[in-house]
Amino acid sequence: MEQLPAAHPDLRTLEQAAGDGDAGEASLDAITSRAFVVREHGRVVAAAGYRAWPRHTAHVSVLTAPEARGRGLARVTGSAAVGQALVGGLLPQWRARTPASRRVAGALGFAELGVQISVEVA
Repeated sequence: MEQLPAAHPDLRTLEQAAGDGDAGEASLDAITSRAFVVREHGRVVAAAGYRAWPRHTAHVSVLTAPEARGRGLARVTGSAAVGQALVGGLLPQWRARTPASRRVAGALGFAELGVQISVEVA
């Protein structure tokens, strides 16, 4: 595993490979921490980081390329990001709306505490 700056172009390439829906859900483009990444054949296939929020909160973002899913890479990178947040005195939170994201969050010890609702005003 290696670390990259949040604005590194290899992270944008991962987002493109994952597609707009998954990239938007992960919000990797909004992290303020360094990204923890796993590469295969030189290409980033999984990454995680967090965005520092008010009240010492770290909003965790994790994204895995479609062809690399199901091998535990989200757990590995997500764990590194959570560990970094804790070392920095932050409280990690994970917005897990998809079943896969919920499984990873649960594997890392997160407990479901509520539901997030978004409202769009026309």
